[in-house]
Amino acid sequence: MSNMMRALQKTQAGEGLEMTRVPVPEIGPDDVLIRVNKTGICGTDMHIWNWDDWAARTVPVPLVTGHEFAGEIVEIGRDVTDLSVGQRCSGEGHLIGRHSRQSRAGKFHLDPETRGIGVNEQGAFAEYLRLPAFNVVPLPEAIDDEIGAILDPLGNAVHTALSFDLVGEDVLVTGAGPIGIMAAAVARHVGARHVVITDVNPDRLALAARVADVVPVNVAEEELRDVFPRLRMKQGFDVGLEMSGNQRALDQMVETLTMGGRIALLGIPPGKSPVDWSRIVFKAITIKGVYGREIFETWYKMIAMLENGLDVRGVITHRFDAGAFREGFATMGGGASGKVVLDWTG
Repeated sequence: MSNMMRALQKTQAGEGLEMTRVPVPEIGPDDVLIRVNKTGICGTDMHIWNWDDWAARTVPVPLVTGHEFAGEIVEIGRDVTDLSVGQRCSGEGHLIGRHSRQSRAGKFHLDPETRGIGVNEQGAFAEYLRLPAFNVVPLPEAIDDEIGAILDPLGNAVHTALSFDLVGEDVLVTGAGPIGIMAAAVARHVGARHVVITDVNPDRLALAARVADVVPVNVAEEELRDVFPRLRMKQGFDVGLEMSGNQRALDQMVETLTMGGRIALLGIPPGKSPVDWSRIVFKAITIKGVYGREIFETWYKMIAMLENGLDVRGVITHRFDAGAFREGFATMGGGASGKVVLDWTG
């Protein structure tokens, strides 16, 4: 194995990434070295590519970016006992601390010391990745590398969708991006009665209808309440999964929820947003903010669902060799794609 590798790196402040050659990471006693086979491009990666205000104040330069991946362990640290060379894996990209109350209580996803690979630490858009063994998630044979590379965003969808009991419930998903579509698929898989997904992008709504058994609604052309008679809904939605970060979508969700409805919020608004709290109070609505994945309960549940028939492969719409990364990012930024996967094996 060469001591140098290809990697997509933010080499300087500004738009874009560069394919560079950097040293293969050296691992510590509690780490593993993973040969990366597939990576997914995420919305976070688009923020870093575009170098928006969030990226400029968050991401150190230079940095190898990327955090959605699947690959194979090629080296293990001397203190690692439960993993082996040759094992296929994905991994949790949130690197937690061990000192906070949350972490010591086992609520790892709430640890305030968390740092992210590809955001704060060297990431997965590379031929090799160093990762703490604690963060490694072995992949069963039923989950190939392509699906393994999108388990991170699928985990966001699973964490959001499973925030509330969905069995027999009518569910509204606002935002038909890849995570919203996967959340809708999860909701149907676990027993929701009706799942309605809204957006103003017809391409994304068409993709949602292909991937999952959902009712797509373009709210630029149709009133959301008009679907109530069609679905024999009398009072409104029981559960809302807000994935868009759009204030109008959240307002519409509040208005169409039944009394005592529940909302899981994953979408991030671009700035401060006005909220009609009196409407939320008088409708007795419960709101839960969702961040990342529950480590590692979400991973366990999504792998179990994938092994038991959950099919989200259709959300992957484009595949590129890693050398064609510019085309991959342009496709992702165009707004008409689902997940975009880069292949590092060529």
